[in-house]
Amino acid sequence: MSDTSSSGRAELLAAAGGGVLRLSGDWTLAHYRSIADTVSALRANVQHGTAVDASGLGALDTAGASLLVQLLGHDGLQALSTDPALAPERRALLRAVADALATPPEPEPADTGSALGDVLEHIGIAMGVFWRHAVGLLGFIGLTLESAFRIIAQPARWRLTALAANLEKTALDAVPIVALLTFLVGAVVAFLGATVLADFGASIFTVDLVAFSFLREFGVLLTAILVAGRTASAFTAQIGSMKANEEIDAIRVLGLDPVELLVLPRVYALLLALPMLTFVAMLSGIVGGMLVCALTLDISPVMFLSIFENDVGLRHFIVGIAKAPIFAFLIAVIGCLEGFKVSGSAQSVGEHTTSAVVQSIFVVIVVDAVAALLCMELGW
Repeated sequence: MSDTSSSGRAELLAAAGGGVLRLSGDWTLAHYRSIADTVSALRANVQHGTAVDASGLGALDTAGASLLVQLLGHDGLQALSTDPALAPERRALLRAVADALATPPEPEPADTGSALGDVLEHIGIAMGVFWRHAVGLLGFIGLTLESAFRIIAQPARWRLTALAANLEKTALDAVPIVALLTFLVGAVVAFLGATVLADFGASIFTVDLVAFSFLREFGVLLTAILVAGRTASAFTAQIGSMKANEEIDAIRVLGLDPVELLVLPRVYALLLALPMLTFVAMLSGIVGGMLVCALTLDISPVMFLSIFENDVGLRHFIVGIAKAPIFAFLIAVIGCLEGFKVSGSAQSVGEHTTSAVVQSIFVVIVVDAVAALLCMELGW
């Protein structure tokens, strides 16, 4: 503020019977620094009972009132608030400031917690966060299904180009890593099975061990975990970056539905990709086990396939492959939902990407465990 002519001033004048403190100018935030210097210089000279002449006082706000408190003290401010030379609104402001200063601050509540209470509080907070995540996920699943059913009878609204692009990224680009990892895991499972079963003279059952484990569990579970780490994080980062750049707001302004435009192509692509990758994982794991059986147990590939054909039923393959679309839907929905939660910064994108991977893997393992228990109870 360049206008210093109205800046607040304070002068201590000598007078008969004691000094007189004359206040003038505007005591406002705009002149706070210059007035504060004056107050610092006069504060030691202003005594209790010093007369105050406020007839020249101009504008006044709470910043100026706080400086008057420093200069006059609480009692001096109370006395000034009754000065008839001041306008009513200024007296009211001074009384409000004086009353606020007279009210002692509320004491901080005493810390009565205990270690057990802290643990229970932490558990309660964690359960609350889990509940909010679960409700948010169920709501987003409902929104995705509603959008899918709404456009299923309108082929013109299908995003086939986006579907093909996402299918290439989620399925074709993931084949090498899925095949290599499951091949190695199949070899390890066969080696461990041969090592243990050889003590009981039952090495031949290594074939059944590899076949059952990869058809029912390892094929789909390892693939789902790989896809959760690779694709769910990609979905979150892609949508989160668009959210941070306000591109999703632009989509809404154009009258388009972000769920239809961004979520459904990714969900459909993963629904197609994960069963195909699971099939590749099953074959790779069994081939890895077959190789170990041929090298360490003298079980030729022909004998391996013969035992496989005789002992392993089709239902084990069906049980394993049937879980793939369920895992795919959950992974895709979680990845997209975390992308929509991004708040606009690169740090938020990183946090939600991590959260998407953790949630996807957690949900996949929980659903797989429930499915295993259900199959055991049903005798499948």
